[in-house]
Amino acid sequence: MSEERLMSKKKPTYPVSSKLDAYLDNYNRKIEIPIFYEDLLRFAGSVVVYDADEEDTLWVRVYYSDSERQEIDLSLKKVYSILHSDGSDHIFQYLNVDAVDYCTFGNSKPFRIRVRNVLNDNFTYFYVKKTDASRIYGLELEHMLSPYNLNFLVCKDTLIEEHIAGIPGDVFIKDMLPNCTESEKSQLAKEFVKFNERCMIRLLGDMRSYNYVIVPVHDFDHVVYRIRAIDFDQQCFEGKLKVYRPQFFKENFIMVELVRNKLQNDSVDQYKIEERSIVAKRIISSGNRIKRLLNSAKADDISLPENIEQLKAEIYDLTLDMDFKKCKTMGQVLNLALDFVKRNYQDVSMKQILEKKIRIS
Repeated sequence: MSEERLMSKKKPTYPVSSKLDAYLDNYNRKIEIPIFYEDLLRFAGSVVVYDADEEDTLWVRVYYSDSERQEIDLSLKKVYSILHSDGSDHIFQYLNVDAVDYCTFGNSKPFRIRVRNVLNDNFTYFYVKKTDASRIYGLELEHMLSPYNLNFLVCKDTLIEEHIAGIPGDVFIKDMLPNCTESEKSQLAKEFVKFNERCMIRLLGDMRSYNYVIVPVHDFDHVVYRIRAIDFDQQCFEGKLKVYRPQFFKENFIMVELVRNKLQNDSVDQYKIEERSIVAKRIISSGNRIKRLLNSAKADDISLPENIEQLKAEIYDLTLDMDFKKCKTMGQVLNLALDFVKRNYQDVSMKQILEKKIRIS
């Protein structure tokens, strides 16, 4: 299936509602910052950024007039301090803003800021984007329902995100996967199954290979691979259920083939159940925080009416849960999808407890 038929042409940006704003304030995601997305658009010029193979990265390195550069550098150091430290200015003397890059590809058109510690040459990145409610819901759900915590800040129309380190999926598939051992390929296949299931459960769409990273973790005498989403722009917007399953994107074809060649059907089913159970446990342990987020999403406008109608119909066909047909907003669909996973987990757990009591008696 082509991407044009699978994905919408353009996703609109949705403003932060009063409920979501109150949520962000309550959980310390809102903060005053000295520079906004629009300020970074005042660059005087740019040059193309190429990779090691001299191919266009679709990023451009921007530069500013002398009159603005000093102020912008100081403001970006302040943002770095707020994001990664205590927000004070005592570390400014040790920081240098090496580069400000602007991405011309995709919906969000982010700025990528590279900050270096001049004492030891260690560097890190953070991103400056336009605030979008869909992306905020995606970041928060990733923070609560995935194995990874995320650090981000919101101020009015500007979103600051920390960098998620890893090897871009498309780069890994092209350059590194062919050299992996058979054991590593089997482990990658398992991880892709779990990643695929996790995305579908929490309705995170558009996980093409360049929208996630693969993270190698050294464990004793072998390498364990993890897959992490890095783009949360398509959180519960699209109407097609396939958009929320990475397996249906042509960019992931090699990963799907890896699963087919390395895992038996019983193993795939086992890993799906494992992931659903883990997500259900995270939903339960998140308590009031996820309830408050979903209450905001249920009342929010974060998708198109036709998308809502299509998605709730497709999920009903999959689950046969009549409650999906009653949903009026995409947030209600998301809430019910997560509740469905949680209820199934609790029903199975209760059945196991009852069976154990019967055996003991």
